[in-house]
Amino acid sequence: MFIATQRSTDRGATGDILPDSLPSVPGTLPHFLKEPEDSYIIKSNPIKLLCRAVPALQIFFKCNGEWVHQNEHVSREYMDQNTGLKVREVLINVSRQQVEDFHGPEDYWCLCVAWSHLGTSKSRKATVHIAYLRKNFEQDPQGKEVPIKGMIVLHCRPPEGVPTAEVEWLKNEELVSSLTDDNIDTRADHNLIINEARLSDSGNYTCLASNIVAKRRSATATVVVFVNGGWSLWTEWSPCNVPCGRGVQKRSRTCTNPAPLNGGAFCQGMSVQKITCNALCPIDGGWEKWSEWTACSVQCERQRRRECNNPPPRHRGIMCEGPSNATENCTGGMCTQNGKLLHDVKPQSMDGSNDVALYSGLGSGVVVVAVLVVAVMLYRRSQSNYGVDVIDSSALTGGFQSFTFKTPRQGVDDRAEYHAPKGHPPETFPRGLNRDYSNSTVERRSTKKGLLIPNGPPLTPTKDQMRTTGVFGHLGGRLVVPNTGVSLLVPHGAITEDTSWEMYMVINQGESSFQTEEGCEILLGPEVTYGPLGLDLSSPVAMTIAHCAEVDTENWNIQLKRKTQDNSWEEVMSVEDESTFCYCLMDSSSCHLLLDQPGSYALVGEPLTQAAVKRLKLAVFGSMGATPMDYSLRVYCVDDTPYAFQGVVATETSRGGQLLEEPKMLPFRGNTFSLQVYIQDVPQFLWSIKPFTTCQEFSFSQVWCSNQKPLHCAFSLERNSPTTTQLSCKISVRQVKGHEQILQVYTSVAESKKESVPFFMQTDCTVTSQTGPKAFKIPLSIRQRICATFDTANAKGKDWQLLAQKLHLDRNLSYFLKQQSPSAVILSLWEARHQDTGDLDSLASALEEIGKIHSKSTAAKSQEDPESDLVHHLGTGSPGNPVCGMGKLTNHETANSVPEYTG
Repeated sequence: MFIATQRSTDRGATGDILPDSLPSVPGTLPHFLKEPEDSYIIKSNPIKLLCRAVPALQIFFKCNGEWVHQNEHVSREYMDQNTGLKVREVLINVSRQQVEDFHGPEDYWCLCVAWSHLGTSKSRKATVHIAYLRKNFEQDPQGKEVPIKGMIVLHCRPPEGVPTAEVEWLKNEELVSSLTDDNIDTRADHNLIINEARLSDSGNYTCLASNIVAKRRSATATVVVFVNGGWSLWTEWSPCNVPCGRGVQKRSRTCTNPAPLNGGAFCQGMSVQKITCNALCPIDGGWEKWSEWTACSVQCERQRRRECNNPPPRHRGIMCEGPSNATENCTGGMCTQNGKLLHDVKPQSMDGSNDVALYSGLGSGVVVVAVLVVAVMLYRRSQSNYGVDVIDSSALTGGFQSFTFKTPRQGVDDRAEYHAPKGHPPETFPRGLNRDYSNSTVERRSTKKGLLIPNGPPLTPTKDQMRTTGVFGHLGGRLVVPNTGVSLLVPHGAITEDTSWEMYMVINQGESSFQTEEGCEILLGPEVTYGPLGLDLSSPVAMTIAHCAEVDTENWNIQLKRKTQDNSWEEVMSVEDESTFCYCLMDSSSCHLLLDQPGSYALVGEPLTQAAVKRLKLAVFGSMGATPMDYSLRVYCVDDTPYAFQGVVATETSRGGQLLEEPKMLPFRGNTFSLQVYIQDVPQFLWSIKPFTTCQEFSFSQVWCSNQKPLHCAFSLERNSPTTTQLSCKISVRQVKGHEQILQVYTSVAESKKESVPFFMQTDCTVTSQTGPKAFKIPLSIRQRICATFDTANAKGKDWQLLAQKLHLDRNLSYFLKQQSPSAVILSLWEARHQDTGDLDSLASALEEIGKIHSKSTAAKSQEDPESDLVHHLGTGSPGNPVCGMGKLTNHETANSVPEYTG
């Protein structure tokens, strides 16, 4: 290609006259046979630019708009043998220094200009760059572990360089090419993609970047293609392992379909499955009675037969011994015997000895028959006793349980279904207190309804109502359902003067009327009702309900719901929302509610993620079994609320169970995985455990949606010797892909019945109703002074909002704002929150802190400062002194002539 231009001057950039004497072809412009090419300077080596044109009188280079000095040109001229034309060729050198010293808007460039008689022609521009390749990759490939047939993507961004580096991939130092393997794709963006991983794709991968200057290697990325193990098919069931009676059949499978490779997960579940079997015992054959004799034949014989079918031999039984046919002579001497006529034997020749022999034989036969009859009767009696043992197999096995294996779920192998042994009636499993737990102020009304509990005897709950009542007046009081974590605080002044109400609080122990929607919502505590319905109060009551949720707003949506007249449930509020109709304060284990309307309430949780956790309480109880050699361990998994555990207490109290280990808490995640219970480390030389009960399982839905109802499973053990008096083992309770808890059992099974286990630590667990001042921690006079101080804002800014802030109750302030006395409601909530503590430390500290903050705004604190006086009344004295307990409060109030607070 050439570019024709107008005739230029004949003077070069240096001022020299351009030569004009060489012969050429007149009338044509120069034509370039070779134009300068783009070039890269490597290190400090200069590059050469070459131009060749015909016909050309002169050729000169022009770089960056400036003519190159004639002395820097190397020219030669020669004759083209094919065309006979003279060809002119010019060469220049460009150094690294020239390129580095150039600072223009463009890259360093050069072109050449050729002259002929007709004019000039310009070549293309050739750029000159300094070539380089930096050392560090902008992105190194990262190692991966991928399952077989998964996709592998290795990212690589090569170092910066001129010219741009080309990328290749090495696997174990050998070049990887997408041309020879359709499963591999090397993209223009330098990434390596393996569409379906194969075992052969495991290896060390390196990204190789190169240009004309150098080659660079990335960090090595190790790729591991793993295979998770898979179960083979089950083998056929083995024959029953006993020839007669109850035994065991097994089948097995192996983790070889496929076998785990390269760190792949081993198969989950059991490799051996067992079921009980009943092998039919052999029945030996027995003879029937002989048939009647046949008629006498011409051979002077008669015959009779008997069959071996009384009973016929079955199940590998022995055939009858002896002949099945009998033959005898039947003519009385009329037929020949040994070739002689019997009548030839003279009957008169027989002497009297034959008669003696005949009668002796008859007598002996009678004796033998009598002995046989006695023997047969004894034998039948012994067989009858043995038959009872075989029929009632529990007498042989000591309570052996039968099992039915079910389909595996969630990657865990089959588990056993527990059925009650014969001779043991199902135990009553109350959903709360049993009939033995009674209190004069707690009423129960029950109707029985069946309940199926997995892996244990069928349990029959009693649909109880735990009810506590009290008569309250203007002074207020407190209702408590013992050992349930449920209480109701009626504030002072909530009931008008000269008026009293008989109030009640009920916990529903029957089947919950709350229906979950698509399994999403669960009960986090008991359903609680308070009333009566016509109750008219001037301030809200404070209800406390224990719950079992690990409170986390990112994982839970917790709501308060109320039962409507048509027995459906409506949402009152979400605990994170603000409402002027209700107040909800969530602590780690209890929910404190401020309620205006009587009715039935329930705390309901909806998991937002699989990280949602509810707490389970685990407990193991033990008691002697049906025989002195048997011992039963029962493991309970129940929502971690005092009310839910009360059902376990009632059941075990009624059956004489002993708590063998302090109950423990297990976080149970909402990840759809089941709960497994194992018994471990049982001394085999001292104890034997009933087969197939070492591992039992609750499905996820059974545990997650238990709704405050206990679940339990049982382990039946048998002593190998009567001298064994100690039992030690471990109970492991774990959620698949979750947390695990260990219950350590160490007990003496020979001890006499122990006293009842102190399941609860409450010091006042039988008090259900308190009225008047003794129901409150804050004495009435101090309460009234606090309300008078903070209900009205003053110049110092000390109002009920500051009180709420210092008591950490400063959420949903709009609810307090609508109350006639916000401070009184705040103190009621504080009372409910601290009912289990025995002092007023936090309240006194808050008041003292408020006094300190506002004392700084004045030069000297007024002698009339209410906070100072209140803190003094609460017994703090100086900042370093401890706050007085309840007894000191009572004595101080007594000193201030408030007699109702004594005692």
